[in-house]
Order: sequence, then C-alpha cells, then structure tokens
Amino acid sequence: MWTLSVPWWELPLRAIFIYLALLFMMRVSGKRTVGQFTPFDLLVVLLLSEVAGSGLNGGDISVTASLLSVATLIALNLVVAVMASRSVWMQILTEGAAVLIGRDGRLFTEILKREHVPLLDVERALREADCDLKDVKYAFLEADGNISILKSSSGAVKQETGVA
Repeated sequence: MWTLSVPWWELPLRAIFIYLALLFMMRVSGKRTVGQFTPFDLLVVLLLSEVAGSGLNGGDISVTASLLSVATLIALNLVVAVMASRSVWMQILTEGAAVLIGRDGRLFTEILKREHVPLLDVERALREADCDLKDVKYAFLEADGNISILKSSSGAVKQETGVA
C-alpha cells in the first residue's frame, strides 16, 4: 500500500512532463476547449484524465505514488499561476490572449473558422449584449472562450458568459 514500485523521482518527472504536455495540447486545441463544454468536449476531457492517469503513476498503484504525483501537480500548478500573475508573457503563454473577431459591424469569418467559433455562438453573444451586428464596434473571443461585445453607440462592454 505504501511501498513504491518505481523510483520516487520518476513520479514527479512523469507528472511534470504530462502536465506540460497537456497544457501544450490544450493551448494548441484552441479557446473552445476551455469554454463551455459540449457533450463531446466533456467526453474528451474525461478520457484524457483516464489516459493521463496511467502515465502519471508508471504502473505504481501505491498511496505514496498517488500522493507524490498529486503533490507535484498541485505545486506545478501553483508555480505556473504565480508566474502568470507576475508576467504578461507567461499569462499569454499559459492562458492565451483575446482575439479580435469583429469590428465596425463586420465579423472576421476567417478568424472565426481558425478559432473554431460557430456563427451561432457570436449571434448568441450579440443577443445577450442586446446589440445588432451593425452596432458592434469590437467583438473579441476572450482567452476563456467567452465572447465580448463592445457597442459603438453606447461604449459599454457586455460580456456573454459560458459560450464559445
């Protein structure tokens, strides 16, 4: 139960490697991955956790191995969060940046395609912002997958939550 079947140092190395690999893959997959989950997205996340779990422990099912892997992941997450809070470059690297998807009443369809944002999500954001497309000054796909609309007439920002 407590005895490790792999060297102790292997578990933190595995955790660091898998954390960084998953972070990279999530960033490459786009902002939609971190936005509102569809049933398909949820399924992928659940399967990722199952597959990554076996790589974390290296076949060691002891409590010690689990605690060491968990402690490494929490410490790594804390280090990344502190670095991101102190460095804009690190924040953009780990979380991404907002992308302009529309301006002056016009949507940039190529950018929407590249970011995998359905037009229906933009239309929903416009409705929630109580804004017609012609009244849009700026539309942004935020790093968290939400869509923000800045109206040209009022200058007020309304953020649509949980979509994209």
